[in-house]
Amino acid sequence: MLQKYCLALDLKDDPSRIQAYDEWHSKVWPEILESIRQSGIEEMEIFRAGNRLFMIMEVNEQFSFEAKAKADGNNQKVQEWENLMWQFQQALPFAKQGEKWVLMNSIFKLSE
Repeated sequence: MLQKYCLALDLKDDPSRIQAYDEWHSKVWPEILESIRQSGIEEMEIFRAGNRLFMIMEVNEQFSFEAKAKADGNNQKVQEWENLMWQFQQALPFAKQGEKWVLMNSIFKLSE
């Protein structure tokens, strides 16, 4: 059974940077896509409203945030991508020191 996680992050509030970020995500590097899949993420979507990003991940039982962070830290191409993306991103005002994507809490679900 898949587990769903939702995360949020902000972009720098600059229309040209936001447009560039959108463009980069229309041509994500194959190495990045492979690292996502290898971590146990089965599906991922990113939505944007203004400069606020919202990510939905559906993961299998092998996924863990800790293992993904460790693998990403050891992957030069992922680090290159993350550094590139950080030019466009900024932490949420309430994020902890060094935290990028912030895990969101579910507060409502129609079914169940």
